[in-house]
Amino acid sequence: MYDRIKGFRDFYPGEMAARRATIDTLEDTARGYGFREIGTPALERAEMWTDKSGDDIVDELYAFEDQGGRHVTLTPELTPTVARMVVAKQQELSKPIKWFSTRPFWRYEQVQQGRQREFYQTNVDIFGSSEPEADAEILAWAADAMTNLGLTGEHFEFRISHRDILGGVLESYDADVDTEDAIRAVDKSDKLSTVEYHDLLIGAGLTADQAVEFDDLIAGGDLEEVREFANTERVDAAVDNLQNVLAAAEDFGAREFCTISLETARGLDYYTGVVFECFDSAGEVSRSIFGGGRYDDLIESFGGQPTPAVGVAPGHATLPLLLQRAGVWPAEEVTTDYYVLQIGDTRTEAARIARDLRERGHVVETDVAGRSFGSQLNYADSINAETVVIAGEQDLANDEVTIKDMASGDQLQVPVESFPGEHERPTLGDFE
Repeated sequence: MYDRIKGFRDFYPGEMAARRATIDTLEDTARGYGFREIGTPALERAEMWTDKSGDDIVDELYAFEDQGGRHVTLTPELTPTVARMVVAKQQELSKPIKWFSTRPFWRYEQVQQGRQREFYQTNVDIFGSSEPEADAEILAWAADAMTNLGLTGEHFEFRISHRDILGGVLESYDADVDTEDAIRAVDKSDKLSTVEYHDLLIGAGLTADQAVEFDDLIAGGDLEEVREFANTERVDAAVDNLQNVLAAAEDFGAREFCTISLETARGLDYYTGVVFECFDSAGEVSRSIFGGGRYDDLIESFGGQPTPAVGVAPGHATLPLLLQRAGVWPAEEVTTDYYVLQIGDTRTEAARIARDLRERGHVVETDVAGRSFGSQLNYADSINAETVVIAGEQDLANDEVTIKDMASGDQLQVPVESFPGEHERPTLGDFE
């Protein structure tokens, strides 16, 4: 026996059916907004990460040297890959570029609830628009995807902020503040004690009094108070932009799910504007469900023309936790429309019935293991077959088949030439 590798998961048919239903909902919602699906490679050059984050990041990657001597890694996230793709065909692509994909990623990190070493995300991005409507459309897609999954505003909220508000307030202090370190401290604040949080702010360059003042100001979430406190063009522009995004989100139907939360920072350095995270409203899922935001400088940093961008990436490890808590996780079971049961030498007719039903778009199974009548019926029950069509030698000798409704146990003999006949989804009731 071989053990499964830690941090990697198996998905048996029942759980995979629930996952597939969830993914289909997210992707169908994206298609409704005009996002186009892309496919991306599992392997990229490791320099796409080490050039920007330093060689130490290799410890967090599944990186190795391939047989051609290239330093490569299994991709830990999608954003650098799509940036590379945009740069490669930037002049050919119609703007705005609206892409989505669902795929696995790999990071070597501590395994915990909602975090695996192989994980799946649905990424949804818009490239080529700096307008507030682009940010609002990402929020609207996320809100529609969540409600299409069966959630309501009682189950989730989007905590929304703006990186330039945080950065501008920090710069307004008469101190040598490492802004990125301070923003990372804000991003961690909900996991730290007040003392630990303030110590990180002090380590980033604020005085003890300034750390307290900054904490109180940001926690208050009053945009006009923040504007007045900082009194800088950067903060003015950021507050205006955030308010404009929220106004557009109102028109797009997503504002009711948005809460201003200036403590939402998103720790990644490439975020440049509006950022947001989705949380369980009841607080039972201990970490954010997913997050997103604006990253206007990334395409240029990969050698492309300046291209604004905004996106979001729901993860398929944390999202099920919320759906399960809310009681809307799809049923973990396989379903089958028809099972065509064979008794004796009836394969030809049974196969014809199965083909006819499949041509109508139904899920159909039939015997491929030479089993007895009882074994086939038990199998049909195990795969949740709705209807069993019994093609027995005696039935066919009388030009009939037997239809059995598995829920009620009722059954009826019908002319074989009438099944499925003109019926799109024939059931016992059609022949009674």
